[in-house]
Amino acid sequence: METAAEQCDVAVIGGGPAGSTAAALLARRGYRVIALEKAHHPRFHIGESLLPMNLPIFERLGVLEKVRALGVYKRGADFEADNEQGYNTFAFDRAIGNSPPHAYQVWRQDFDEMLFAHARECGANAREGHEAVNIEQRGPRDTRLDVRTDDGGSYRLQARYLVDASGRDTFLSAKKKLRRKNNRHQSAAIFGHFRGAAARGGEDAGNISMYRFEHGWMWMIPLPAGVMSVGAVCWPDYLKQRKGRTLEFLLDTLKRNPALWQRVRGAELIGDEVRVTGNYSYDSKEMGGPGWVLVGDAFAFIDPVFSSGVYLAMSGAERAAAVVDAALREPATEMRLLRKLEKRQRTGMERFSFFIYRFNGPIMRQMFSHPNNTWQLEQSVISMLAGDLFDTPKVLRRLRLFKLVYAIIGMRDWRSWRAGHNYRLAQARAQFTGGNTPLDRC
Repeated sequence: METAAEQCDVAVIGGGPAGSTAAALLARRGYRVIALEKAHHPRFHIGESLLPMNLPIFERLGVLEKVRALGVYKRGADFEADNEQGYNTFAFDRAIGNSPPHAYQVWRQDFDEMLFAHARECGANAREGHEAVNIEQRGPRDTRLDVRTDDGGSYRLQARYLVDASGRDTFLSAKKKLRRKNNRHQSAAIFGHFRGAAARGGEDAGNISMYRFEHGWMWMIPLPAGVMSVGAVCWPDYLKQRKGRTLEFLLDTLKRNPALWQRVRGAELIGDEVRVTGNYSYDSKEMGGPGWVLVGDAFAFIDPVFSSGVYLAMSGAERAAAVVDAALREPATEMRLLRKLEKRQRTGMERFSFFIYRFNGPIMRQMFSHPNNTWQLEQSVISMLAGDLFDTPKVLRRLRLFKLVYAIIGMRDWRSWRAGHNYRLAQARAQFTGGNTPLDRC
């Protein structure tokens, strides 16, 4: 005899930014929402740098003041350059559109905990230590989830709709065999948190700083209490060289960029803890179907060079919540709305990906090192860095022009373009030993 299932309108898998956003908004609309987070907050997560376009979502969600209290003020992003100060700042207040003039850097464990608690305050039944382990979809409005608790218990949920925000676990995408590896871009990250690293001066003190080296790119992200997140995203062939202690490998990697190392050399690694994680880019063949939708990294993951992850997750979850609401009230609209949402998300990811795939190439390196605002092209890049990639016609027109200029420069210097293109493809085909593993600590 089948055990009676606990009933709800919407089950949300995952307690990160996407899941908490969807759970909060749907609970506000009066639905019975059960949100499942397999771990307990606070739990570590990388991805500390937010975008200006996150701020309007925070305001609509009702958490802007909470984020402000948690974060370091981020005026812009800076990129290493061979000028007098050693870098160029792409300040968000110069963006073309109406994106906010700043953002924040946050400890993700604190940020995620705050969002999950906010979903609970909005009326969601938000549960920690509860992991969805199996799914059975009996119909468009009848999804059964088997849930295991970390105290050894188990139970079954019956939901009218399922929102999968399980992150890179890709719970439903894996079950449905929807996940597709991105063969154009593969990488992995190695990073740690340091105390005593040199911040930028003056109003640039909260900037995220980006550096290149021959095997990928590096970041420095100022966090509260004088902590600096420092790491590198590397191509597969370089990470395969890792031998011995991970700490030594990280420090040797950071030394490959003299400007970054100058800022870090006197800093102390907090807790002697270095982490390594695969950044394998992927997407899912579909974003949703009758009674289910994928949001955030559960749908797709792209290289984090432009800090797009939290914004794409939360903006997608906000719109997915509206689709779920419409589907439960007017089922005939569901598939049309899901297709529209998927098209929007893929379009935004493709616009980010144009820059991601080319970031380490000679043409893009020149453009970021010596920006030129002819035809407002530099400002269009700032709008991209702010996350304004969906709805502002002026920004989208300038980005199309940027692509045209890029293509013209590429034709003039086709040998460099081809060499960079071939190297990128070779790295994307390379495989890491051990595959997409959990965080590895020294």
